[in-house]
Amino acid sequence: MLGRVRTAVAQLVGGLGPAPGAQHPRDSPAPPPAAPGPSACRGPPVGGGFSRPAFLQLTSEELQRADDHAGRAVQSPRESRRRLPWSTGYAEVINAGKSQHNEDQACCEVVVVDRRCSPRCNPVPKECTGEQGRKDLYFHYWGLFDGHAGSGAAVMASKLLHLHICDQLRDLVDILQDSSPPPLCLPGIALELPAERNRAPLAQADVELPSDALPRFHLEKAVSHESLVIGAIENAFKRMDEQIEREQMTRLVAGGCCALAVVYLLGKVYVANAGDSRAIIIRNGEIIPMSREFTPETERQRLQFLGFLRPELLGNEFTHLEFPRRIQHKELGKKMLYRDQNMHGWAYKRIEEDDLKFPLIYGEGKKARVMATIGVTRGLGDHDLKVYNSNIHIKPFLSCVPEVRVYDLTQYEHCPDDVLVLGTDGLWDVTNDREVADVVTEVLMGYEPNDPCRYTMAAYELVVRSRGVLKERGWRLANDKLGSGDDISVFVIPLGGPGNYT
Repeated sequence: MLGRVRTAVAQLVGGLGPAPGAQHPRDSPAPPPAAPGPSACRGPPVGGGFSRPAFLQLTSEELQRADDHAGRAVQSPRESRRRLPWSTGYAEVINAGKSQHNEDQACCEVVVVDRRCSPRCNPVPKECTGEQGRKDLYFHYWGLFDGHAGSGAAVMASKLLHLHICDQLRDLVDILQDSSPPPLCLPGIALELPAERNRAPLAQADVELPSDALPRFHLEKAVSHESLVIGAIENAFKRMDEQIEREQMTRLVAGGCCALAVVYLLGKVYVANAGDSRAIIIRNGEIIPMSREFTPETERQRLQFLGFLRPELLGNEFTHLEFPRRIQHKELGKKMLYRDQNMHGWAYKRIEEDDLKFPLIYGEGKKARVMATIGVTRGLGDHDLKVYNSNIHIKPFLSCVPEVRVYDLTQYEHCPDDVLVLGTDGLWDVTNDREVADVVTEVLMGYEPNDPCRYTMAAYELVVRSRGVLKERGWRLANDKLGSGDDISVFVIPLGGPGNYT
């Protein structure tokens, strides 16, 4: 077993990928993805064939060009077709041949949230129809999904994640529009536990508490409306991951995907990230990071802690400890640098037999892998992912819970050049934050502030410059460095919002 893992890692670190038949999450052919779904809280989509985001409205000829690895034509919404909300800009390009199809997917929707009626509601209650002066609740939504081992999970998430967010918000329609603190319990019929039915009523003396205990007994945590939205988004990601697991066989969904979603609701922007896609805000030349990458290196301590708590997940083949390099058998008994789940720094320990096992996290930078297999630690799907040629499941180490960051649009006066940029790792692998900001600023300065196509052109230029130009030695950037051979997808969202754009 250890020899097979070493072979797989040697090929990964050498840039060759795993051996034929390896369950590497970036090399499997794409399964048939699902067809487009609705933009309201209802009805899942049905299965279908390969597709690109519906808002691109590509013709069959354009779809063929979008799927051409040799030409790598950049795709973006045409000005003559339906404009995206807020005049959002979008562009994408297929990879240079690393997978059969473009495994990125994208979604851009305006979603109406219907109230969830309580069990005590009459057939047509006023509180469920908005007749008591309550406004309807809706949110703007953007999502990028970077698939691996096929596009199935990315396609499914792009059609359904916003519906799960919508469903999680249904209990909050009136609460979020009420300035008073959220109730601790929602109204409804309380369930009586069987043990409580047979319990004798307490005498008055039995329920009296000491006077000094009352303040502690009635202590309540203050919960903000913002935290309710964050919780709804987090739960939506979990429900999406559960649905992929339930339906992966019927929908032929293989592999997994990183997910980066943005929700604009009641004046605030919520950026939820699970994976290695990223988002930044460019405001008056300032760069504000709105996400961070989740990789084996950035989540080392979480992964090691899980391996420490549940060593059975390591399959007696891996160690949760990290060493600067692989340990050789002749080094048994010597002291070597190491670090565990509690350490940021390094220390020395005496090498034991268990330390000869393969490390849970191996490699550096983009070549770092969990169990020699996958280079991202958060995302959706990957329920069947195993260590190469073994029965060791990797999913327990992968989290579907996103990190959610919040930006309050009402706290600043934004100009037309202030934008939120979302990009899959194909953009960020070859372009840093400052370079992205400079390209966006340069493009926007070439257009009138009220020209809605300026944001599409900014997204287009970001993709073109990250892809590079095809030369004899492959796709090259302007500085002759290697361009991105990965799928690249980019949203450029103006922060003027619905007040300035339709």
